[in-house]
Amino acid sequence: MLGNVTDSLLVAGSIATDHLMTFKGRFADSLVPDQLQKISLSFLVDDLEIRRGGVGPNICFGLGQLGLNPVLVGAAGEDFADYRSWLTRHGVNCEFVRISESRHTARFVSTSDDSLAQIASFYAGAMSEARFIELQPIVDQIGPPGFVLIGADDPDAMLRHTTECRQRGFQFIADPSQQLAFAQGDLIRELIDGASILFSNEYESHMIEQKTGWSTEDVLSRVGTQVTTLGKDGVRVRQAGADDIVVQACVGVTAVEPTGVGDAFRAGFIAGVTWGLSLEQACQVGCVLAAYVVETIGTQEYSFTATSFVDRLRASYGDASADAISSHVKSSTVR
Repeated sequence: MLGNVTDSLLVAGSIATDHLMTFKGRFADSLVPDQLQKISLSFLVDDLEIRRGGVGPNICFGLGQLGLNPVLVGAAGEDFADYRSWLTRHGVNCEFVRISESRHTARFVSTSDDSLAQIASFYAGAMSEARFIELQPIVDQIGPPGFVLIGADDPDAMLRHTTECRQRGFQFIADPSQQLAFAQGDLIRELIDGASILFSNEYESHMIEQKTGWSTEDVLSRVGTQVTTLGKDGVRVRQAGADDIVVQACVGVTAVEPTGVGDAFRAGFIAGVTWGLSLEQACQVGCVLAAYVVETIGTQEYSFTATSFVDRLRASYGDASADAISSHVKSSTVR
């Protein structure tokens, strides 16, 4: 059993905002092929959306919506004040977020044109200071953690948190996601080995095997449970010596925008395991929460009532699952 509802839930991961702009035209029409080495372009955009993001807050927000009180572990700038207020109102403990004295909160800035081509930049900023965060002083104040989720963040921070979890005996969940594309095999092996749960999507699971040189069986010998999201086909759970558990995606989903869907699934799955549900039922909670995200624009713009959540779960997975889960789900309300 991984933790219980009385344990603290530490979620370490990037804290960022997304600044998304749209250009009514095509970038290609402004490019001069034989002058690309001297490129200097400016585009007048029609709109700007600023969205809250980062895997740490996204997962914490989902846990808060389900009535838990996760602890966000990460680094941000002094411009984090409004974001902090938002998360706090939605059940997230931001007391231990490190605030940089010199850097802004990490920021993704992107402009897309009518052909869906994209020019983007990512400013890591304060995220690089997450490597200075030690977990034990946090645990000393809030109590032993049911788990520590270590999501995509500054690579040195991810390695430090993972190493500390092993040394201190904290159960940890490995969720390297976006960092897999940049990490070498040695780092990936360090981030995964000994995890209670390993999260990835299907493509990332193959990348893990390719970069580490481990087979599927090797991975399962080093982690307690491997949870692999399969997009519209749902999710697969594997454990050494056991049959695979495959849970189909929630029914009746009208997809609008996929950003943050994986983070929402993780939040739902973690909530289910924390409540003491079976792995299959935890997947079902994750799939329903993910459905709310994919149907909205933005990673933290969804809401639901306890009744609507359970009704949606019942429609997808039947009465037995809905009845087992109904007593745990709290209404999604601003605190």
